[in-house]
Amino acid sequence: MTNAQFAKIVDQYQRLVYTVCFQLVRDHQLAEDLTQETFLAAFTHMDSCPPEKYKPWLTRIATNKATDHLRSAWNRHVDTPGEDEMPEVPVVGSAAPPGPEELIETEGEVAAIREMVDKLKEPYLLVSQMYFLQGCTVEEISTSLHRPRKTVHTQLMRARKLLQQKIKERSTES
Repeated sequence: MTNAQFAKIVDQYQRLVYTVCFQLVRDHQLAEDLTQETFLAAFTHMDSCPPEKYKPWLTRIATNKATDHLRSAWNRHVDTPGEDEMPEVPVVGSAAPPGPEELIETEGEVAAIREMVDKLKEPYLLVSQMYFLQGCTVEEISTSLHRPRKTVHTQLMRARKLLQQKIKERSTES
């Protein structure tokens, strides 16, 4: 297959491949990168696919590339905590920003954290208030709110990230 023939195939299917990738990763830049990886992989094996099968074949390659990326990103960046425990909060002085629990040293900081928690939107507001301010366990929150433990876990991890971001913004303003 010549470069000109392959360029025609890229022009014909690049929107489809990009859409498949974007639907899976939900990031424009990443979808563009995965689209390029898809066509690179296709180019090396183009002779093994009959022309009438290009569309489903490219779609499958794009799906596999995006799925592989999601799997590798999950394994690299997420430590799955046990059912009833929250992930460890980084030690003060480590590279990660401190969590809300670490900043509660003075009454002013307690008030600031309480204010940040109270400004969260649902579904993070109630679980954050119960966990960070009232000291409830994941199990107690799950039972009280009639939510699965895994859901409460996820909401707490996301709330923690939002609070860490607000704390970081607050510290850069000072």
